[in-house]
Amino acid sequence: MHSSHRLDDRAPVFVISVAAELSGMHPQTLRQYDRLGLVIPQRTRGRGRRYSTRDIGRLREIQGLSQADGINLAGIKRILELQDEVTAMQDQLESVRERLERMTPAQRRVFAADRDGEINALRRGERPKRRSGSSALVLWRPTRRS
Repeated sequence: MHSSHRLDDRAPVFVISVAAELSGMHPQTLRQYDRLGLVIPQRTRGRGRRYSTRDIGRLREIQGLSQADGINLAGIKRILELQDEVTAMQDQLESVRERLERMTPAQRRVFAADRDGEINALRRGERPKRRSGSSALVLWRPTRRS
């Protein structure tokens, strides 16, 4: 399937009754999870809830953590927050790796990286520009393989 025709898993396509059926839950449970911030669906102009495929997956994950693993909703919320943080950090790391791959070997030797993962190659003797937030100076010396 061509990438432009793929369904975005974040597209808000399911009304609450369909989302409840797909996730195996009661619509009232979905409303409770929305109030608690566990799964927050997008809203239509008339304030109706619309769930995405990703939301359905998250609802199923919550159900598994609750029923199979016996974790309470506060614990589930924290687990989901931590998973989101890990995903964001993995995305940021991948972005940094991609930028490093585009650099020449000389540019990769010394660079500055800010908190957002923005990388700037530095020439010998050049210092990183101080912007709001701190920058870490990274000196990389590849080891010679014997």
